[in-house]
Amino acid sequence: MADKNIHPSAVVEDGAQLGEGVMVGPFCHVGSDVVLGDNVQLLSHVVVAGRTTIGARCKVFPFASLGHQPQDLKYKGEPSTLVIGTDCQIREGVTMNPGTEGGGATTTVGNGCAFLANSHVGHDCRVGSHVVFSNNVMLAGHCEIGDYVIVGGGAAIIQFARVGPHAFVGGMSGLENDLIPYGMALGNRAYLSGLNIIGLQRRGFTREEIHDLRRAYRLLFAAEGTLAERVEDVGDEFSEHQSVQEIVAFIKAGGKRSLCTPRGQSGT
Repeated sequence: MADKNIHPSAVVEDGAQLGEGVMVGPFCHVGSDVVLGDNVQLLSHVVVAGRTTIGARCKVFPFASLGHQPQDLKYKGEPSTLVIGTDCQIREGVTMNPGTEGGGATTTVGNGCAFLANSHVGHDCRVGSHVVFSNNVMLAGHCEIGDYVIVGGGAAIIQFARVGPHAFVGGMSGLENDLIPYGMALGNRAYLSGLNIIGLQRRGFTREEIHDLRRAYRLLFAAEGTLAERVEDVGDEFSEHQSVQEIVAFIKAGGKRSLCTPRGQSGT
């Protein structure tokens, strides 16, 4: 409990658990059920409420609101949590809501994420690690966002949507369907415009891996046969290719939303 730096104007309620090296800046408010990991920084005017846990070394900028009652009219005050991983940057005006009874009562955010100004994480979402939300991103409730996803500024993702790992959602897009791993969605309403090639290159995927992903993508969204038939064919042909198998498994798993597809195709 040593080495804490709590500004005199800050309010830290009895019961809050603060790790080593935590900094709570001017006019912050930390609720009684909050847990702050080692070296968390709340710069100023940050409110952390409810049953919220923030992992070590996260940095939270002014006017962020974390853990307040979810924006769900069905919420009746049931206990729910918000769990944020380590090493996240949470910029000005970001809002994150805890879960609800209808969604498992927990919202989770992974490690090493960056949430830029005024972005929002809705109730019961599952956000992976190393995710980037640009300014004003709107994530509705019950969404699943994979690791290394990037969402451009002003984009909106509908409730219950899934976005696979390494995918990219373009700025100002309105995504109302599931986006495959490694895919790129653009437009309002968003369509599948190809693979996130630049992102794959930046993360060290080899030319051979990217070539195989491109070939699998062309086969998956070819004109011949049904999507189910093409998924089976691609799964068999690329049985030893882990990245392609991730896409196949994502499509087979399904969800409450249709699949985001290229223009002129159906997601069923």
